Amino acid sequence: METVAPFKEIVDEVKRAGGDAYRLCYQCGLCDVVCPWNRVRDFSMRRLIRQANFGLIEIEDDEMWRCTTCGTCPPACPRGVDQIALGVSLRRIASEYDVFAGAASSLTSVRANIVQDGNPLQGERSERADWARELSVEPFTEETEILFFTCCYLCYDPRLKKVAAATADLLDKAGVSYGILGEAESCCGESVRKTGGEDIFKTLARENIKHFIDAGVKRILVSSPHCYHTIKTEYPEFMVHFDVLHVAPFLLELVQQGRLEISGEYAQTVAYHDPCYLGRHNDIYEQPRQVLAQVPGLSLVEMTDTREQSLCCGGGGGRIWMDTHKGERFADLRMEQVRAAGAQVLATACPYCITNFEEACLSPENEGLVVKDIAEILQEVSTEGQHAQ
Repeated sequence: METVAPFKEIVDEVKRAGGDAYRLCYQCGLCDVVCPWNRVRDFSMRRLIRQANFGLIEIEDDEMWRCTTCGTCPPACPRGVDQIALGVSLRRIASEYDVFAGAASSLTSVRANIVQDGNPLQGERSERADWARELSVEPFTEETEILFFTCCYLCYDPRLKKVAAATADLLDKAGVSYGILGEAESCCGESVRKTGGEDIFKTLARENIKHFIDAGVKRILVSSPHCYHTIKTEYPEFMVHFDVLHVAPFLLELVQQGRLEISGEYAQTVAYHDPCYLGRHNDIYEQPRQVLAQVPGLSLVEMTDTREQSLCCGGGGGRIWMDTHKGERFADLRMEQVRAAGAQVLATACPYCITNFEEACLSPENEGLVVKDIAEILQEVSTEGQHAQ
């Protein structure tokens, strides 16, 4: 039997999401026109909004878990409906009923891992800094200028540990005063919040904020756009403000200051993918391209669906923890665009994007294509600059 949440509960959540969707939405369907899901299957955000308006959301419906919160639809809405906030509010209802339909069934174990060990990847908390064990990475102290908030994927995922190591190497070459919190660091909580786990998010945020304050943190450097968005935009809800930097613009600054010197060549044709939470959500488009443009021998090409129209990798909104059927993966479409652009390398600046694109590279048609974080490319060609301190 399908579970229908009480009408008043849905209406209250819609209002909490920041508006009266019943009054605002006039069902034009422009959100569906731009939604990447409709490139691979039928999906209607418009229909979900209509059902919510009338209190008819069935919380056992898999559809409410499809949104990747990519940010494509809100700018297209002529009435200012915040589809992302509305979708997250519906997921909060499902979370209160402990109902996770379809692909979202994996969220039960993911949340348990986060609550127990502070990360979704089943890694022991004591192992959070193991990626840095053989590197010259120091614990953060009050004398340290920048906290490198490493992100769960860069700490535990074997592929993404290489990005963490590359970033640390660049920071060392540039003479940056930085450190890590190690096992005191927890998941930023962005994706768990987008899947409706509001209480878990608040617990994670408060724990991280306490450790930041106790350690004397003022500036925070992150590799994940999801961490960047959350600490910069959502942690201020707890009446704190930190200077939050994403690695891509920070690396450009180091190169421009002469603290990183580029001495090698990277003779590859490279396409850059704009991550949703770096681009659409935070308007960082040019700096990553400017980093790549500094590299001798690198030929930078553009794909279709770039910048504000960038095609989502499929990992946002907690979808990185959910299975997506073959034939419905945005990453496969993106790799087609990489090949069409004549690129040999797909560069990006997000661990979720790298994870999904690496999986897409397992398909025979993508054999030979390489996925790199921009920090990995820069590491290959850089040396210590003249102004490294």
